Amino acid sequence: MALIECKFYSEVLGLNTSMTVILPQKTTTQIGMSNVTRGDLHPTLYLLHGLSDDDSIWLRRTSIERYVAEMGIAVVMPNVHRSFYTDMAMGGRYWTFISEELPMLARSFFPLSDKREENFVAGLSMGGYGAIKLGLRKPESFAAAASLSGALDMAHNFLNGEGATTKSKEYEMIFGKEDTAGTPEDLLWLLEEVNRSTGPKPALYQCCGTEDFLYTDNLRFRDACQATSLSLTYEEGPGTHEWGYWNAKIRDVLAWLPLKSN
Repeated sequence: MALIECKFYSEVLGLNTSMTVILPQKTTTQIGMSNVTRGDLHPTLYLLHGLSDDDSIWLRRTSIERYVAEMGIAVVMPNVHRSFYTDMAMGGRYWTFISEELPMLARSFFPLSDKREENFVAGLSMGGYGAIKLGLRKPESFAAAASLSGALDMAHNFLNGEGATTKSKEYEMIFGKEDTAGTPEDLLWLLEEVNRSTGPKPALYQCCGTEDFLYTDNLRFRDACQATSLSLTYEEGPGTHEWGYWNAKIRDVLAWLPLKSN
């Protein structure tokens, strides 16, 4: 595998930013690794970080590079700070960046496929929210979206949960003063919109630990999704909001991805 720490300028954000990229490399003599490729243009997983992290975190806290080596897929991990993958009310246009500019730039820099059936997105916590939002708002671009311990009900989580007063200040910086319910930032509303649509529908994967503080949010999303025609793979079990859980579950996500046979 090739590991690239890519610094680049974003026209959308108006600043220099970064992404960490893993690219397939076929090898025959590398000790302890079996690396494969799938062709000239690589299937791609966009892997999103959580609230307190950056584009390096999946590489630092998990063995993602080793996990994907035998799959022949690229992994693109962008940095979006604390934006919730949203065009912020008081901040950068991170939704436009992640949904439009980043894929375009990544494909101009690296040999990545632009085929829907070869593009996937996954993330944890804040990144779980971003991944499902990308899958539901850009179903023509992503065949599958996966959330690990995702913040999947933003209105309830920020406005009614523990520490709501403090959280609501950051909520307003990101989403503005209005509730996100019934808007494109509301995943439960997006489920209904995609369900009514005649267009493509992404396969969805969702997991959360039963001791996670976001578990109730995940149950609400699960129940709302199961009331639609969308395909949802849901898994739960013992676990909290921590990297031991995510390191294990990302392997389940990778096994679930609807990759064509190599």
